[in-house]
Amino acid sequence: MAIYNHLLAPGRINGLTLRNRIVVTAMGVSFSEEDGFVNERLTAYHERQAEGGAGLIILGVTAVGHPVGVVASGQTGISDDKYIPGLRQLADRVHKHGAKIAAQLHFGGLVAGYSAKWGHPLWAPAMPKPFEGDFGSQFMPEELAAFAGSVTPEIKVMTKDDIAHVVNLYAQGARRAKEAGMDAVEIHGGHGYLISSFVSPSSNTRTDEYGGSLENRMRLYVEVIQAVRKEVGADFPIICKLDTREVGKKDGIILDLAKQAAQLVERAGADAITATAYHDTGIGKLHSESNIPHIPNFNLPAASGFKSVVNIPVLASGRVEFDDADKAIGDGNCDFVAFGRKMLADPYFPKKLAEDRERDVRPCIYCYTCVSAIYLRQSSRCAVNSETGLEYKVKKHPKDAKKRFVIVGGGPSGMESARLLEKDGHEVILLEKDERLGGTLRIASLAYEPNNRMLDWLMREVERSRADIRLKTIATPELVKSLNPDAVIVGVGAIRSMPDIPGKEHSLVFSGDELRAMLSGNMTEALKQKTSWFDRMSSKIGAATGLTGSPEMLRAATKAYMPLGERITIIGGELVGLELAEFLAERGRKVTVVDDAKIFGSGLTVVRRMRLVSELKDHGVAMHPGASDIEIQSHGIAFRDSKGEHHEIGADNVIVAKGAHGDSTLANALRAEGLKVIEVGDGTGVGYIEGAIRGAYDAADSLLA
Repeated sequence: MAIYNHLLAPGRINGLTLRNRIVVTAMGVSFSEEDGFVNERLTAYHERQAEGGAGLIILGVTAVGHPVGVVASGQTGISDDKYIPGLRQLADRVHKHGAKIAAQLHFGGLVAGYSAKWGHPLWAPAMPKPFEGDFGSQFMPEELAAFAGSVTPEIKVMTKDDIAHVVNLYAQGARRAKEAGMDAVEIHGGHGYLISSFVSPSSNTRTDEYGGSLENRMRLYVEVIQAVRKEVGADFPIICKLDTREVGKKDGIILDLAKQAAQLVERAGADAITATAYHDTGIGKLHSESNIPHIPNFNLPAASGFKSVVNIPVLASGRVEFDDADKAIGDGNCDFVAFGRKMLADPYFPKKLAEDRERDVRPCIYCYTCVSAIYLRQSSRCAVNSETGLEYKVKKHPKDAKKRFVIVGGGPSGMESARLLEKDGHEVILLEKDERLGGTLRIASLAYEPNNRMLDWLMREVERSRADIRLKTIATPELVKSLNPDAVIVGVGAIRSMPDIPGKEHSLVFSGDELRAMLSGNMTEALKQKTSWFDRMSSKIGAATGLTGSPEMLRAATKAYMPLGERITIIGGELVGLELAEFLAERGRKVTVVDDAKIFGSGLTVVRRMRLVSELKDHGVAMHPGASDIEIQSHGIAFRDSKGEHHEIGADNVIVAKGAHGDSTLANALRAEGLKVIEVGDGTGVGYIEGAIRGAYDAADSLLA
């Protein structure tokens, strides 16, 4: 196991000493009250991060003009002295655990659409350019309605008096942060918010002293820094967040320009710089290719660029793995690394790293549940950590008599249930019909690599526990009743039956269950007959799909020996179908996806969906949403597209990736035996990983209350 000497070493910003170089990056999580007051929910959320060992916590999007400039529901306010008591209580709770906390001073500008519900216009340096791109096309209708809201905001082009007013808002916000016991402030100068809209040559087309040259476009930021410094004094740390570039935006910020801006920020009095990035918001894929990147280490080179031109500390961020973070600090490419999604998945990871328990860190799977919720004006949440945002509700369960629980199903919901119940000191018997744990997550981990980290983590947690794991065991009502459980959790997964599609009997067709059996190595005789070369390659397929060896070996073997033809048509445009399409396209197959759904990607979070659909197009996957009259033929499929035109597409194999539904047959049979039963996971209706983990958490909580 790695020892992260650089990441875990103390660090300093101005006169502030931090116990390590791990920063909780500022995230807008929408946990405060609607009127901006800090509540127990936000306090408990940040207190857990402090307890988990973070060095510095940056309180996200703290609104200096609340309710003007607000970008989301439940955004924290710092625009009035009335907010100071709540902020002070939050700071005190964080300090109790040895962490430091900074308030991120924020004004939404052109992004502050949420403030329009109160009748406020969007403040901007100039009238924005027309919105272009595919961003809205990947929203489900109900999602788009939630994102857009019901009010169309007006644009307020700022006068010089407005600019002076905003500068004072930031200064007074900083004063309140210091009075509330905060240890620092971060001035948000990125992500298309007000300050960054002045900095960017794309959005700032002013012709006065606040537009034109870089020095002029930076004038607002410099004045804000200087005003804040005047309020807080020389020793109070000021961190400045700055875009390193605007990805994909015509005439936007580029790194060379940003490096000059960083030098101006330093000269203005900043004590540290947070290197971030933004993007052309009209392009859906780019919403996961800048400040919340899908590409690992996406922003590290740009942070290094800042480090090369300034003499103050630089904070890097953006899907950085622990070893890469440690190396970046050790190599002098940055001074601190700010983590967001990883901290949501496991707020105790700093403590676990310090205790040399990296394998115990619950992994982020980069599914964008956290940020997609904000897009839909909901509070943030985490797919793999059900307590995120609900820390204030977590109850200590009474330690009364030890109970016995039987769990049926070793998929993610069953493993999480077993982990939680055994961790609380109870006897757990887990019954799994297959010869290994994992269930559908085992297949999902092949299609999307981050899922494999979650699978490995769950399996390690369960296998090292004292749970009695019984593989290759059919959970009959008689067996379960004979175990005399206090309660039974049933997580048997969904039924993936074949929908009633004309031609489904053709030999080139694989159902969802058949594909799962193929990829997991559980080949039946009937399935072997469908694969023309299975007998000749059986030993290699056993090695390839028996789910043994390292994930890298498995993926390489599957690519080489998967018994499918070159031309694959997938009927089903939901999560399973699209991730399968990506999996097959990356393995050299020519893939077509057809479904009657008008928008593909149901079951995927909106940010993940926008990226995946774009990447499928990049892979050359043909997608036909809104299809009708779908018919499977002996050589492929026929259908009518959304315009009513008839198509026939040749295929070596057709995979039907739809028709999954819940099944309560076993649960009802157990209830008929007089047993207390709770159903979880896809057996209750397909909810994927988030549904499995959250259902297990709720079930365990109810049983232990």
